This record gives sequence, structure tokens and C-alpha cells, in this order.
Amino acid sequence: MSKQVRVRFAPSPTGPLHIGGVRTALFNYLFAKKNNGVFFLRIEDTDQNRYVPGAEEYIMEALEWLGIAPDETIGKNEKFGPYRQSERKHLYKQYADQLINSGNAYYAFDTAQDLDAARKLEEEQGKTFIYNHTNREKLDTSLVISEDETAKRIAAGEHYVIRFKTPVNETLHLHDIIRGDVKFETNLLDDKVLFKSDGMPTYHLANIVDDHLMETSHVIRGEEWLPSMPLHVLLYRAFGWEAPEFAHLPLIMKPVGNGKLSKRDGDKMGFPVFPLDWKTAEGVSSGYREKGFFPEAVINFLALLGWNDGTDKELFSLEELVEAFDLNRVHKAGAKFDPEKNKWFNHQYLIKQEDATLAKAFSPILSEKGFDVEESKITKIVSSIKERAHFVSEFWEMSDFFFLAPTAYDEKAIKNWKAETP
Repeated sequence: MSKQVRVRFAPSPTGPLHIGGVRTALFNYLFAKKNNGVFFLRIEDTDQNRYVPGAEEYIMEALEWLGIAPDETIGKNEKFGPYRQSERKHLYKQYADQLINSGNAYYAFDTAQDLDAARKLEEEQGKTFIYNHTNREKLDTSLVISEDETAKRIAAGEHYVIRFKTPVNETLHLHDIIRGDVKFETNLLDDKVLFKSDGMPTYHLANIVDDHLMETSHVIRGEEWLPSMPLHVLLYRAFGWEAPEFAHLPLIMKPVGNGKLSKRDGDKMGFPVFPLDWKTAEGVSSGYREKGFFPEAVINFLALLGWNDGTDKELFSLEELVEAFDLNRVHKAGAKFDPEKNKWFNHQYLIKQEDATLAKAFSPILSEKGFDVEESKITKIVSSIKERAHFVSEFWEMSDFFFLAPTAYDEKAIKNWKAETP
């Protein structure tokens, strides 16, 4: 590759990191390491209304636990910092103004009531309201009033947003590393808001500006962002910047039925969808770490959700994943989440552990039960049962007879004993 690979994971701190987000981070990490590049973490917190305290720290702790910590992020090798978008907001207005001055964006003064009325009018005619080239010169925008009038209204403190002026009558022929060639008609796109009335950029503007300034070479993200690809490419063009390459990952699907994997699926079927426990006033949502999963098992399982190396191999260390990873082998179709296969992976990593290591993990459980047992004895017990276990937490049920005298017996079995049985 002609320039250094720089890829990012850019979550919003609106709650716990979903396992789908973990896979996105993982694929970015693998791609960076395979190509001797840089993997960085940027926190996209421009929507302050949805900001959840603790979410940012949760994301960082999860990536550390999984062994895929970023090379650059908040407080770490901040080559292009700050890495928190709320601390970069002074940058975005100048770029929005640049688009205004080049004729690629415009001020829109429409109130919520104005937009509701316009939407209702379209619906009465059996149409769907889309803010775009068909009506932007009929609405309350700087496209239909003079520069002086626009300046006066802004100076008077009137609320406005800045919208992108989507080009008309164009067919965009774009390339996605995973999906191949894709085509978009600009006449079907809406004029997205780039800068909000609260003085903050929207995701689209901040994302493009930051990816450019942070020298992002490839954007590897979820399939749900594919519809944003034409707008983002048009924004790069409007700024006169080279666009990164794009790769949109397939969704992680429900184990049963159709649709994207959700927290509700995990709650219903008894498996976690978060890497770590997430605590709220309502309760605790379980995480893989606290459920007893090995981080290596979680990484291995997630890597094979939508990707394989072309062989039947299933067990990969992180180093082996880096060596084998290729975006061209990522599938287009969604990947079914299989909870049983997830447990199988954990079993594989459990039985690979040294008996002494597992004994140390089992020891606190025995202490909770009131047993002070020599480590050598615990090690022998673990050695005899680990082949049947998926988790260390299962060791007690498999070995309690080593510590507890029987409290009941099978009377029918006793009757079948022979008289000479001792």
C-alpha cells in the first residue's frame, strides 16, 4: 500500500459497547496489524443528549481486556489529538463555513413547525417528504434569500442549521472492498444537516473532517453505514480531499429468526451481548468477562462471524488472526450468532490452560464455599474435570463430591445390591 494504513474505531459513548461493535474494532485492529499500520480509537460524542457517563471508560476497558487496545487514543500517543470529538468542536464550524463559501452547503432557517407543515403537505399529496433538490429553494433557506438578509438573520440570533447541497442528476459509481461496486443516484439523496443549531456538528461532518485530519486510510464499519457512503464521498469531493477506502461489514444476526442481534436476544436466550458487565439503576447486564469467558475465546469466535481464511481451521491465536486476515474474505451476508458455538470456543481455550492456572481460578470459588484446600489437590481435581467444562464456574458442580459427604442415596439402587457387596 502506497501510504501508511491508519484505521479507527469510532464509537459513541451512549451506553455499553455491543458485541457487534467489538467485532468492528477487532477487524480494524487485525487489518492495521496485518499491514503494519495504526489502529486508533476516537470517541464520537457530538450528541451530548445521548451521552452516558461511564460509557467511554467502559469502551476502553473492554478493548484492553480483549487484547486489542488502540495504538492512539485519549491520553495515549495523541498524534492527531484531541481524540474526543467534543474537544474538537472548534474545528468543525470553519469546515462548515468552507462548504457554504464554495456553494456546497447552505443555511436553513426552517423551524420544526415549518418542517411539520411541509411534511404534512407532501403526505396529503401521497408523497414522502425529503429535504432535497426538489424543495430546497421553496423552503426557508439561504438559497432563496439574499446574502445580506441571511447575515442579518444570523446576527439577530435566529436559529439555523447548515445543510449539504447534494448535487443533482449524478450517478455515483463507488467501490466497497467487501461489497464490490455499488451505485447511488444523487437525486434520491436528501440534503443532510451538517451543523446543528446548538453549535455542534452532526456525525457526518465531524466524521469526515476528523478522518481527513487524522489521516484515516480505510473506513471499516458496519453495514448500517452503507447508505451514508455516497454523502461521505460527496463531502470529500466538496472539500477537495482524497477519500479513504471503504469496507462495510455484514451484520451479526439473531440466533433464531431474522434481524440484527440485540440485547433482548441475549436476555431471552441467556447469553451476553456485552464484553463486560454494564451496571445501571435498573440492574446489571451481564458481560463475557464476568460470565467466565476467556478474552482469547471471544476474539476467536467474533473473528469467524463473517470471515474465514478459506480453510476449515477454527482455532486461531490473535497473532494467527493477524497473519491470516484479509478484508477480501469477509462475507457480504449477515453472520448468525451461535451461543453454543460461543461456549464451544471457550471450552477449547479452557482445556488449553495449565491445570495450575485453572486451580488458581477455582480456588476463590472453593473459599466462598468455606473450603481451604491445598493448591496441589485443587490442581489434581481440575485436571480430572476440565475436559467436560465450558467455564471455571462449572467446576464446583462437577467436583463437589470431593468436598461434601453424600446427604441422600438411591433406595432402589441399594435394593439391587448383592448381599456380599461390602
